[in-house]
Amino acid sequence: MSDAIIFEHVRTPRGRGRPDGALHAVTPLSLAAQTLAELRRRAGFAPAEIADTGLGIVMPVGEQGCDLTRFALLEAGWGEGAAGYQLNRFCTSGLDTVRIAGALVASGQAEAAVGGGVESMSRVPIGSDGGAAYSDPALLARFPYVPNGLAADLMASLDGTTRAEADSYAAESQARAAAARAEGRFARALFPVRGPGGEVVLEEDEAIRPATTPETLAALPLAFEALGALGYDDLLRDRYPGLERVEHIHTGGNSSGIVDGACAVLVGSAAWGRANGLTPRVRIRACVSLASEPHLSLAGVVPATDAALARAGMQIGDIDLFEVNEAFAAVPLRYARHYGIDRDRINANGGAIALGHPLGATGAMLLGTLIDELERRDLGTGLVTLCAAAGQSTAMIVERFR
Repeated sequence: MSDAIIFEHVRTPRGRGRPDGALHAVTPLSLAAQTLAELRRRAGFAPAEIADTGLGIVMPVGEQGCDLTRFALLEAGWGEGAAGYQLNRFCTSGLDTVRIAGALVASGQAEAAVGGGVESMSRVPIGSDGGAAYSDPALLARFPYVPNGLAADLMASLDGTTRAEADSYAAESQARAAAARAEGRFARALFPVRGPGGEVVLEEDEAIRPATTPETLAALPLAFEALGALGYDDLLRDRYPGLERVEHIHTGGNSSGIVDGACAVLVGSAAWGRANGLTPRVRIRACVSLASEPHLSLAGVVPATDAALARAGMQIGDIDLFEVNEAFAAVPLRYARHYGIDRDRINANGGAIALGHPLGATGAMLLGTLIDELERRDLGTGLVTLCAAAGQSTAMIVERFR
């Protein structure tokens, strides 16, 4: 087994995922192709040396269907021999493609591979893919699908997390992201996205709201209370009979934002990196994907973290920085409490509440943000983890070369 080393990562700025967002006119094919072209431009590798390329895509239908990755590689000029696949494991998809790239390299099946993701949420909305989990009565009778927002409210209810705590966390995420953008902490990873006419349409993350305060967030309506009243609250109380009621605390302001974006991560062996004159940035120490209780569908980040630490032979205190996806405020709040981690070490530059959550791309984006922040602070180890629908989660530990 050889080390799987991350040499480079790039991402688009995140654009608001709505018709008036800066990236709405840019197709998912173009977003992905521009990202892959930028990765190649920066690293200077020959595409024929990349064994495989995977992109996470959570809504793999319409413009994002038909193995978009293969055609994005062609559009990016990688040549007819560039192989690609798309992957959907809900919100962990982007990180899972990097996990697969790392496994190919570590096992000796490849000298180099690429992972990443793309999601144009303004053009292919959430739920566009349909599926048995939404529509098959026989399946739903045995394994009811719980929307993530309701699962987040269930988590908050079980933990005693209040609306005020969630709003305070969300305001902090906005402030951190605004400071990081102003100080150029995202600059290394970013590149300007061009529109259909070749014009630059977005150079910085668009969704951050610097003026956000706990007070402004407190005025927002609850997002999932009405959905709970349709019968989901009863279902959740049946699953957790000790729970008197589901306390709905999440709103559009303390939940992840809907955005468009893409990213790509280059993984290779040490020998391949040397041959291409590349500087190793981190090695992948461990990566684990698993599933847990599907009703409490966002709770997997803790068991995934425990499993990754065990695989790496590490303890939680060995990790310097964490990226825990801010799908909803209750998730990182639970994580910090469970492990007793100083909040400054979690999502140091804000998270998806402020920056947005382009579903298939977020995992690989968080990994890149973690690598950049480890380098900025001259720290050694980091862990990135995301929850996903139906109780799934992925966690990856990386270690810097110093």
